[in-house]
Amino acid sequence: MPLIETRRLKKNYQLGKALVPALRGVDLIVEEGEFVAVWGPSGSGKSTLLNLIGTIDTPSSGNISLKGRDLNEFDDNGLSELRNQSIGFVFQSFNLVPVFNALENVMLPLQIKGDKAGSAREKAAQRLTQVGLSDFFAHRPDSLSGGQRQRVAIARALVTDPSLVIADEPTANLDSQTSAEIIELMQKLNQDQKTTFIFSTHDQRLLNRVKRSVRLIDGRIAQEEVY
Repeated sequence: MPLIETRRLKKNYQLGKALVPALRGVDLIVEEGEFVAVWGPSGSGKSTLLNLIGTIDTPSSGNISLKGRDLNEFDDNGLSELRNQSIGFVFQSFNLVPVFNALENVMLPLQIKGDKAGSAREKAAQRLTQVGLSDFFAHRPDSLSGGQRQRVAIARALVTDPSLVIADEPTANLDSQTSAEIIELMQKLNQDQKTTFIFSTHDQRLLNRVKRSVRLIDGRIAQEEVY
């Protein structure tokens, strides 16, 4: 059974009186443990596809299933619970809570899930150590570099042991050396823990490291390659 399957997935946006198609019928299967890049020109539908898979947005038509469960069957509360328990997110702008330190930011999904503070703190510390930030638990985002903030975001994405991590342009705001480090970290997590990653990117170095790439043009899959 695939981890993710989309069938005839379409998404339209209303822009004034015009209906703008962002996705025009996308059929995609992602198996557990894959490391997949979605790429294409600006406006091709990359972020829209990731937002739909991550249940941040809803399709205009078509279906998405996660481990065989049709997401159309979930209400808002069900989707929120699914996101918290099964999907981790990494954003290009990091989306960290500025008044929380690194440890508190990583603890947050566990606390929302209902874990006790001690257990959440222990799991968050383990994930931060795993991404190389054992000396930065007490640092707030404004005292961290861009690469360190992205590592906090990755630790936060992984702390609930999700089935899937969705990363939207995870290296877009990073310099070349930091980008390379983040790419290596994500690839290592994929290889060592079989964590499934789907990400959008313009970064050719990231495309060179993936196991499969999916190219979108004008809201359609134009090409798929397996390496």
